[in-house]
Amino acid sequence: MLNILWPVFIVISFLYALFSGNVDKLNESIFQSVSDAVQLSITLLGTICLWNGIMEIVKKTTLINKLTKMLNPIIKYLFPDLRNNEQAKAEISMNIVANILGLGNAATPLGLKAMKTMQKENLKKDVLTDSMAIFIVMNTASLQLIPTNVIAIRSSLDSQNPTTIIFPVWIATVIAAIVGIIAIKIIIRRVKQ
Repeated sequence: MLNILWPVFIVISFLYALFSGNVDKLNESIFQSVSDAVQLSITLLGTICLWNGIMEIVKKTTLINKLTKMLNPIIKYLFPDLRNNEQAKAEISMNIVANILGLGNAATPLGLKAMKTMQKENLKKDVLTDSMAIFIVMNTASLQLIPTNVIAIRSSLDSQNPTTIIFPVWIATVIAAIVGIIAIKIIIRRVKQ
């Protein structure tokens, strides 16, 4: 659908600029947008590189074991099917930590690894397990303490105070996570009955 909408919007914009005599403004806005996009990409790239590097260091130290132990009670409750799958628990822990730090881009590869690990034990390969469904909901809610990408975007757009978003992000992500987990647990119980 977006493959159709965006080209239509672009064509309408060009036609409107042409007929209203604003072709110069259109050209100016195109080049300004390209410049802003490059600046934003550089800002985000720096943030992503920093945190991905930190996550790689964490993976290669004993810190991952400590984080997994710290998150173990939560993971046991949310993922009861993964009692014996320590690799999946570690990957889920890393994904949760990356999301909490606001590193959605770093969390994605970790989430994909966790899904592949859980898929290995899945008896019905074309159907999600309960743990996989819960993990998708948690990942989508993306519980965050430090929304680094949003702060980086706000900084690159010259926000006067880019960190004012932190408290609303806490509220939104906590509510999304709680509602999502409760909903998926209810759905899982109803499906099993």
